[in-house]
Parts: sequence; C-alpha cells; structure tokens
Amino acid sequence: MTLVAGVVLAGLVMIRARRAGSALEVATILGLAPIGVLLVVTGGTLVGVCGLALVGVGHFGFGTGWVDAAIAIYVLVLALGGLGGATPKRARLLAKELGGGPVSSELRGLLWDRWSRIYNDAALVLLIVLVWLMVFKP
Repeated sequence: MTLVAGVVLAGLVMIRARRAGSALEVATILGLAPIGVLLVVTGGTLVGVCGLALVGVGHFGFGTGWVDAAIAIYVLVLALGGLGGATPKRARLLAKELGGGPVSSELRGLLWDRWSRIYNDAALVLLIVLVWLMVFKP
C-alpha cells in the first residue's frame, strides 16, 4: 500500500503542477513529490524484501515462471520510475529558480516532457501487472 500510495501521490502532484499558474505554485506543488518518492522507496523496499521472503515461505521457488517474471517486472518498475522522476525533479528546481514569475516555456516543457510521461505510465502499467501476478500466480 505504501508503494501504491507513493505512485498515486507522485501522479497527482504532476497533474496539479501542470495546471499551476505561476512558477512559485509549481515549486510548491512539486515540493510534495519527495514525500511520494519516500513512500515509493519505503514501499518498494518492503515489497522486494517481503516478496522474496514469501517466495521461500510459500515454497514457490525462484524457477517458477511467474516468480521470475515478477522479479524482472519489479526491477523494471523501479528503473522506469527513476527515469521518469528525473525530469519532474529538474522542473521543481527550475520553478524554485524562477520564483514568483510566470511558468516559462522551459518549465512547461519539463512538466509535459513526453519521455518522462512514457516512463511513468509504463511503470504504472507494469506495477498493475506485478500486482496481478502476485494475486493470481498464473
């Protein structure tokens, strides 16, 4: 739940930041993103450690297809999330520099960065697949 809460918070923060009217508002809103990152890191660590422990306790084994797929997807989700989070961090730092001025075209470009959105959307879809694998164990 902590991992999912962090992902949801990060997504909502970006949606709201894109609608902001000033750079100061963007900086303030994106200032909440580190809380989402902390939740993702904490939840992601717990998911990884507990998931690996449950593989042993549940006698599934690391050679089982869905277990190997889940581990690969987990690593991919973390990598994509890291890539997708770099641009919003740059946007937050730029917004702080701009202060109370208007949202510049450069800042707007960072907020709507295509690759960042692709990475984050792909991570979200894979996270849903990961949860599906954990629940149904195909």
